[in-house]
Amino acid sequence: MDRVLLFAGRGARAFGFGFAAVLIGLHLEQRGLSAPLIGLALGIGLAAASISGLGAAFVAARAGRRPVLAITGVLMALTGLDLGLAQQSGWLIASGLTGMLGVASVDLGPFASVEQAALTEAVTPARRNLAFARYSLTAGLFNAAGGLSAGLATSEDTMRAFFLLYAAIGIITAALPLLMSARVESELRGPAFASLRVPETRRVLVRLSALFAIDSFAGGFVNNAVISYWLHIHFGAEPSLLGPVFGVVALLQALSYEVSGRLSNRFGLINTMVFTHLPSNILLMLVALSPSLGWALGLLFARFLLSQMDVPARQAYVVSIVAPADRAAAVAVTGAVRGVAQAFGPPLAGIAIAAAAFGIPFYAGGGLKIVYDLGMFAAFRRRRADHEV
Repeated sequence: MDRVLLFAGRGARAFGFGFAAVLIGLHLEQRGLSAPLIGLALGIGLAAASISGLGAAFVAARAGRRPVLAITGVLMALTGLDLGLAQQSGWLIASGLTGMLGVASVDLGPFASVEQAALTEAVTPARRNLAFARYSLTAGLFNAAGGLSAGLATSEDTMRAFFLLYAAIGIITAALPLLMSARVESELRGPAFASLRVPETRRVLVRLSALFAIDSFAGGFVNNAVISYWLHIHFGAEPSLLGPVFGVVALLQALSYEVSGRLSNRFGLINTMVFTHLPSNILLMLVALSPSLGWALGLLFARFLLSQMDVPARQAYVVSIVAPADRAAAVAVTGAVRGVAQAFGPPLAGIAIAAAAFGIPFYAGGGLKIVYDLGMFAAFRRRRADHEV
């Protein structure tokens, strides 16, 4: 039952993130924000999502995971109300301060560290890889549905209605954790970041965080909101097309998650992360050379079929190299570094798009991600997770 409730919250949140990622750039443009200000708003949302993950882990170590998951739902509701009702630019730019803007990833925010630690407790070690794959699969399918639904946003009023729906989804996800059992809580209570006092654990988390920072900084250049806005500016794509496009993107990602779980069981978590991610980044750089919208979409679809296979493998790996009581902290620390690094990407991408330097986000994002892949393989190819045979 706990796993069902975790997946239900995951799916509802992902549905909201799916249409928000497509619409947020266009919505802010209609509200009068320039490309650099839109990039700033997205960057603030990413930075807040990462920092709030640390706060969530800290509070969960004392108050429990279920109350923290409920609070994140309330924060999502506040974000939706801000975007749906606010008129001033300042309020719109500040909408991401809750950490629940959801513009880049269904795995970045105050919920991530707590929810992933709770999922680890809810399944046996032998089923952990597949559980995380299906955790990501659930998000991918609902994210696809959210992206597809964004095609219905044909006017400013319907966009506002979508963000009010986003607020309603937040309320739903706030209620679900209250129905979970005590099994999702860690049996061990202690300081939230005690794992950082252990030298070996600290060294591993520092190396992981440094590599994740490179990957996430690169990802900030090419998150879904930036790509959606780039397709709109460069090729004139409208929400009626962008919604279905990102729905297909999310569906391709969802299918890849199930494959990832099976590859991880067969070839190992690190091998799965690196050897699916590397070719996707070559495809990403080729997007900038697209002569038409059709070519751009074809390359993006091929890229997204591969690019997210590392996500469930990375999640399972991070929670499996620390003690059970430190899992939320490990996810929070690595997630915070990822989020802060990623936050710099959208403002720089917004400036590049405004300056008509359309290829820069894709070259920078793809090139840096290749550096991450090679570094990850070199540093961790011999270190297995605790449940790997």
